Amino acid sequence: MRCKNCGTKFEKLYPNQMGVLRYCLSSDECTAAFWNAVKEKKIKDAQKKKRQFKKDNKRKQDYEKDLEKVFNEFIRLRDKWKPCVSCDAKGGEYTISAGHYFPAGSHKNVRFDEDNVHGQCWYNCNKNKSGNLSEYLPRLIERIGQERFDQLSARRNEARRYTVPELKELIQTYKQKVKDLK
Repeated sequence: MRCKNCGTKFEKLYPNQMGVLRYCLSSDECTAAFWNAVKEKKIKDAQKKKRQFKKDNKRKQDYEKDLEKVFNEFIRLRDKWKPCVSCDAKGGEYTISAGHYFPAGSHKNVRFDEDNVHGQCWYNCNKNKSGNLSEYLPRLIERIGQERFDQLSARRNEARRYTVPELKELIQTYKQKVKDLK
């Protein structure tokens, strides 16, 4: 076996002397490299355990964040080449964001409704004009039609609480839709 640090050949002291223990320990430099490797392995193991703990102990809010991320990515891909829903800026010429007509914070039941969310220029309309809703409305009705808009308006007032299994299913659905659009 060769030392990972100095490259000299040495005999195994232990039958399981592999991985981190592949150091000859014959010099201070090799011993220091060994202890650094041990320390790095402990840090990596702790980080892996932390990631696994977070994955195993996800809260409903964590699933909502995951869904929001993949849902917004789907909206951006779906409307990539369409003009901004609020100002008609040409598609592909602006940084696109997923703009909600009924705000996601106050209307959680239509937060992930495809009729409520459309591609919008991020800097001008979404950020600086808080969605530019006065211009959003006529273009939204033009895109989805009056009947679907009326249905959306009715849905925004309905009580809707997602369960964790529903969120997981929606995450998978939108991941597949994103994959199909790419």
